[in-house]
Amino acid sequence: MGEFFGLLKGGNKPSLYAALINTFIAIMKGVAFTFTGNVAMFAETMHSIGDAANQYFVFIGSALSKKAPTKRFPNGFGRLLNLVLLAAVLIVGIMAYETIREGWHQMLHPMEAEGFIISVVVLSIAILLELFVLYKAGKEVLHEAGVKGGALAPLTTSFTHLNRAKPATKLVFLEDLVATSGGLLALVAVLIAHYTGFLQIEGAASIAIGFMMFYVVTKIFLDNARGVIGETDEQMVNHIAHLLSERPSVKDIRELEVVKEGEFLHVETLVEVDPNLTVKEADELQNRLAELILSQPSVDDVIVSLDADDGEKHWVHVSKRPDSLKKPE
Repeated sequence: MGEFFGLLKGGNKPSLYAALINTFIAIMKGVAFTFTGNVAMFAETMHSIGDAANQYFVFIGSALSKKAPTKRFPNGFGRLLNLVLLAAVLIVGIMAYETIREGWHQMLHPMEAEGFIISVVVLSIAILLELFVLYKAGKEVLHEAGVKGGALAPLTTSFTHLNRAKPATKLVFLEDLVATSGGLLALVAVLIAHYTGFLQIEGAASIAIGFMMFYVVTKIFLDNARGVIGETDEQMVNHIAHLLSERPSVKDIRELEVVKEGEFLHVETLVEVDPNLTVKEADELQNRLAELILSQPSVDDVIVSLDADDGEKHWVHVSKRPDSLKKPE
């Protein structure tokens, strides 16, 4: 148990913050729905419950994925995060279905909700809180991508670099983007229904929110299904190839693999060097190259192998180094 709590300290912080805030929001919306019976509020309650549960799963999964390799599991637990996220999206999927079903019922049999002021106040507070979480998640996306920006960058530039974020951070960002958008949509629906009497708009908003939730389910499921199988990080392959090629002692790259292991990257490479190097020189070079690769963002495990240069070119660079990846000092 002590080891478990110790691992929790290394869990993904944005997911923990998001889970706690969404728990508060879910309770607030649930109480409001009880008093108002507003279908759009029901949709938002389901959304927040799904988000909170999902993000608790993500936090725990990201922490457990950092557990050190054991004799039984020598490759470590990095992909455990992908498995946890695959399970977590099922919760969001169920909530999305219930949201769409309730919205369809409201469209067929519209019912006027009560507590207009309560709905507006609760949704407004929830939107502000979700926007705060989205901003924090956006900052984490930029941090993980190694990108600096201005005050509004977490809400603008972060979209461009979302593919460089860790799986847990990406999920939190996408969920809170949909949550913020869904909250605005629900608020607009409540206002229209109250001032025009067009009650079906609340059902339509609920259905739209449900489909946005399904988008998150699909996106996260596909990303983490690839992660479980073992996906190559092409951008980092290109970056590390540039780093190795810039070293005068490296004559060529025979093989280079960069595989995503949860939040981290596993790198294996076989490089060709001067065949006249002594054993000591080759050993020192191998250590320097391993340290160089380990210093790169998210790289957690490296295997560097050396071979004598055969005079043939095996590796050809076809793209520029990504600007988002920092050069080593």
